[in-house]
Amino acid sequence: MKKVVLAAASLLMILSGAKVFAQQDMSKYGPNAEECVKYLSYYDEYYKQKNYDDATPNWRQAYKLCPPTCSQNLLIKGSDLISRLIAKNSKNTIMVEGLVDTLLTLQDQRAQYYPKYAATALNNKATYAAKYIKNDPKRVYDIYESVIDALGNKTKASVLFNDFKAAVDLYGEGGLGTEDVLNNYQRNLAMLDAIEPSSEVEKNQISDFRHDIENLFISSKVASCEDLLSLFGPRYEANPNDLELATNIVRMLSLAEDCNDNELFLNAVTTMYTLDPSADAAYYLYKLHSARGNVATAIQYMQEAIAKDESDVKTDAAYLYELAVYSFKNGRSASAFEAASKVPSMDESLAGKAYLLIGTIWGSTSCGGDEIARRAPYWVACDYMNRAKAADSSLTEEANRYIGQYSRYFPEAGEAFMYGVSSGQSYTVSCGGMRATTTVRTVK
Repeated sequence: MKKVVLAAASLLMILSGAKVFAQQDMSKYGPNAEECVKYLSYYDEYYKQKNYDDATPNWRQAYKLCPPTCSQNLLIKGSDLISRLIAKNSKNTIMVEGLVDTLLTLQDQRAQYYPKYAATALNNKATYAAKYIKNDPKRVYDIYESVIDALGNKTKASVLFNDFKAAVDLYGEGGLGTEDVLNNYQRNLAMLDAIEPSSEVEKNQISDFRHDIENLFISSKVASCEDLLSLFGPRYEANPNDLELATNIVRMLSLAEDCNDNELFLNAVTTMYTLDPSADAAYYLYKLHSARGNVATAIQYMQEAIAKDESDVKTDAAYLYELAVYSFKNGRSASAFEAASKVPSMDESLAGKAYLLIGTIWGSTSCGGDEIARRAPYWVACDYMNRAKAADSSLTEEANRYIGQYSRYFPEAGEAFMYGVSSGQSYTVSCGGMRATTTVRTVK
């Protein structure tokens, strides 16, 4: 009885919906206007009730009978219904292939007939392609490329990443050449940089996708250093004063393994710095001199890159962390400590790594003085290892390992007492150009 009542209620709602449609201008519903309106009403009422099984066949009829211009919802809600069918029939490969084709067509129609929403529709098309088309990187890549060609800087960051991933996959199958992938890489990064984020969240997402593309490029090893030199060498010789070309060469060689110490890199960086002494140019001169072991000069150029006005806070934080690591590796602990200490307040995402590095610096520092003074750096080192864990949980295991190592060097309680200090007491450590206040810790 309950089902009968529900069915009757649904029928009344459908008939009511049909009357609403019927009161509108019927010309926009095409040559089969009455049938079109009827099935639009049927599927729409079922859809509102979340009765998707009954909505779907009625939507199919509406889609056959009605022109796409009659209602954008015909395409939007249809996309939802088709997506549900794909999920419901995921094991039926042949059926899914047909449904995916329909889903992609709906996005093309929405872009065509409702140009105000073309960016949303085509970005959705690319997202659906990534989600549903498997084992066909050529088709996926072609869809991405068509979307990017149509939308330009309105292309979503995720689509640009997936497009490059498809290019790398195609390269692995022999479907694209090295230069094709390199061109894709450079174009997509430039398009990411051109996107104007509407919020801080979107800004961070764009930055994440940029790093993902760079990491994928490095891990894929699409181009070896030798390949890049062969590709860009003749171009540079033909246009040695082309700033854009020099900048691209430097960026590409910087991403390849052990490709900073060659004449092409030197010449291209020199062109960059001569024509535009920017933060980027200074940074790449740091890379060049660090690769050649010119420590003082490398540090000078990195400091210059950080001081430039055009670099943002996050970039400066990344540069400072890199400088700290480089300085520490080259025996300049005080400089490393100073650089690393600035990082946490500039970029929280690097705070854990910075604290871990500072802890390592203190843990490797030898101080003069009495026995307590010589052991005090290990207290500071453990302080920073605990900060590293608190800032970045992924560093917990590594930080705990260091804490275990450094704790072995804590003085015994009796020994500390002989030097007038006790556990829990505040203690200031100053040596090697570094200074920190810590807490006395002893072992039994």
